[in-house]
Amino acid sequence: MVKAATTSKKIGSKKTKNPVSAKKKTAVKKSTTAGTKSAASKKKGGSLMRYKCSVCGYVYSPLRGEPHNGIPAGTPFEDLPDTYLCPVCGFQGKGKVGKWGFDEWRPTRYICSMCDYIYDEQRGEPHRGIKPGTKFEDLPEGYVCPVCATDPNIVLRYGNVLKQGFSPLYE
Repeated sequence: MVKAATTSKKIGSKKTKNPVSAKKKTAVKKSTTAGTKSAASKKKGGSLMRYKCSVCGYVYSPLRGEPHNGIPAGTPFEDLPDTYLCPVCGFQGKGKVGKWGFDEWRPTRYICSMCDYIYDEQRGEPHRGIKPGTKFEDLPEGYVCPVCATDPNIVLRYGNVLKQGFSPLYE
């Protein structure tokens, strides 16, 4: 029978025999501070800044983090460790692309969750009075998906698909 070794660690002014709980306390503390720092990753217009690898196109989102790599959600790009490597490039054998290989990136295409219509900021919707170059955030509050709005079955069953029904398309 193998007996687990317990060691005493002094944390603050208290002494504990369970180093696992000590690690949990510091992990919780890190995640709460990371959540408050995520505001530093926001840019003008309130949209969250993402970072795209210039080699493979992988997009790092501070909102989602990389839990499978030990980076909790809410970790700003600036707070990533200096040893951070692109998870896709490293896996594909393209080399060790670090933070230096990432550029700030903001999505310019959004996809409807119901019909897969893609709103492209560069194209706009001139036939509906939306000029090319109109940012998704600047669309009117009453904006509805132009495809779903013409399908009476979708409108009857789900109502109009508004801006909230779109999500960023990672190119």
